[in-house]
Amino acid sequence: MTAYADFARFYDQVMGDRSLVIERVRGYLRRYQPDAGSLLELGCGTGAVLAGLPGGLQLTGVDRSPEMLAAATARHLAGARLVQADISDFTLGTRFDVVICVFDTLNHLPTFAAWRAMFGRVDAHLADGGLFVFDVNTVGRLRRLAAAPGHVEDFGPHTLVMDVTPGDHGVVLWDVRIFERVEGNQFRLHHEQIPELGVPLAAIHEALTPRFELLEVTDTDGRPATDECNRAYFVYRHRVPGGAPAGPAGPAAPQS
Repeated sequence: MTAYADFARFYDQVMGDRSLVIERVRGYLRRYQPDAGSLLELGCGTGAVLAGLPGGLQLTGVDRSPEMLAAATARHLAGARLVQADISDFTLGTRFDVVICVFDTLNHLPTFAAWRAMFGRVDAHLADGGLFVFDVNTVGRLRRLAAAPGHVEDFGPHTLVMDVTPGDHGVVLWDVRIFERVEGNQFRLHHEQIPELGVPLAAIHEALTPRFELLEVTDTDGRPATDECNRAYFVYRHRVPGGAPAGPAGPAAPQS
């Protein structure tokens, strides 16, 4: 089943406000690419992040779920182009000043080969000197989630039940059940299993170094990211032809 096929209409209610993610992306744009004119979001989902970005940007979103893209279309994003495609295998025939992939979308690719393929697609679609911004759930966070008790949460009249269990080769499985209240005490069950892959930060950096220059990698609080923080936020600049850096020298590689 297509990822999030059954959850698209619940997704924004469950995930809540995306303002912190949006403000982080806006901050990176102000700091590193203030003159950006175009932006591509990989795994744009319901379009919540695209909707919060600065006016004047030519926006494009790619997602493989038609149900999520239908929700994004319903937002009436002014001038945005929405494309149904796999983020590790797509061709748009143009380059962008900025490419983003946020809200742990990258973790949803279940093999590191798929991560590398996605990085190759970014390389092919990002302008020289362009900005690549993404975040990941770290191996430490996924390990802790897999060891924790299940999560139960009411949202509106409905109930979410979620268990995270360890799998093979760094993959954990999010077993998500939504009990949709349809009438009185009657509920309709929506069930989906979503894999997430954890990859050491140093391996991510090593895969990107030939084509991208690291500008920063931090945790949610702005401190240097490690494999044990909850989430790592990466900002890279696309190298100009020949491999020379396109901007100021970045910090040291991520810590393991």
